[in-house]
Amino acid sequence: MILLSGPNISGNEWKYVKDCLDTGWISSVGSYVTKFENMLAEFSGSKYGVATSNGTAALHISLILLDIKQGDRVIVPNLTFIASVNSIKYTGADPVFIDVDPNTWQMDLNLLESFLEENTQIEEKGARLKLNGALIKAIMPVHVLGNMCNMDKLLSIANKFNLKVVEDSTEALGSYYNGKHAGSFGELGCFSFNGNKIITCGGGGAIVTDNEGLAKKAKHLTTQAKADSFEYFHDEIGHNYRLVNTSAAIGVAQMEQLERFIRLKHEIKNFYQEQLSGVGDIEFQSIEKNTNPNWWLFTIKTERQKDLLKILNENEMQSRPFWIPMNQLPMFKNDLYVTENDLSNSIYQRCLSIPCSTDITIEQLTSISETIKKVYVQNF
Repeated sequence: MILLSGPNISGNEWKYVKDCLDTGWISSVGSYVTKFENMLAEFSGSKYGVATSNGTAALHISLILLDIKQGDRVIVPNLTFIASVNSIKYTGADPVFIDVDPNTWQMDLNLLESFLEENTQIEEKGARLKLNGALIKAIMPVHVLGNMCNMDKLLSIANKFNLKVVEDSTEALGSYYNGKHAGSFGELGCFSFNGNKIITCGGGGAIVTDNEGLAKKAKHLTTQAKADSFEYFHDEIGHNYRLVNTSAAIGVAQMEQLERFIRLKHEIKNFYQEQLSGVGDIEFQSIEKNTNPNWWLFTIKTERQKDLLKILNENEMQSRPFWIPMNQLPMFKNDLYVTENDLSNSIYQRCLSIPCSTDITIEQLTSISETIKKVYVQNF
């Protein structure tokens, strides 16, 4: 099987994990956790990093830090991985789904701005919905597939309507807008290091921020809100969300290779675009001006999506459809969905991600490309 986006364990991972095992430092207290946090903060251009057990935990804690509570609303794109929305629901708040741009597959900012102007009243702590009086307190842009929307415009909208910004940058480590790294635009940014991400800890996540108070609070809440180094005194409801040292050790080794991984992702993208341009009706994800994505997961759009998924997976070339749009999932069907033409569904029905692991070979890339081309000249 040629994996869709498998881990590349080719650096000091074994050495650093063995160090943890040899010294006995395997839990969330250990030098690799701190080193990993510092490396992430520096790479993302942020002052502080807080490592978490996964990306969902990072998003959940970030929303808590911004005082998102039951009855509040948080804006999020309708086309995203479910963790974005689950983290909102964990706080008791509800999402406001915004349809996506047909070309970049990011949140449609024109649609968002029109909706807010026509359907809300600006207040000190956010934008209140005229429909039911609920207060929209925050917006969560999701950098889908490592791409980014026009962050200048998003921040302008957020400022105009008094919305806090939590960036779901879980797919965008190594992505930039105007030379500024994903996750460093809002009050808080979140990353994921699941096994299929551009770097991995096996799991794991992180929060980055320039706000020292938020960083300290994040570390406190993710460590069960333990307020005394000796006594088991906890001063509020906390969470067991800290990353363990063994996972952080893998993360440190992966961070040492990140620049190479990003370069390889770009090379894979270039190869596929060169080979598949002009083939059938295949289209590629568009990139906003001034955006430099990490090309984490290479995805194409075509009316032959189902044919391609079938033949690629039958040939052990692991490929996947896009996520089902959030408004189509049963637990979110009653939440507000802002759309004109339901472009999220159109993209879901036509897009598929194809193998792009950083250790993929040129022979494998060629085989995948040729297999795709055959679909348009043969009837599978």
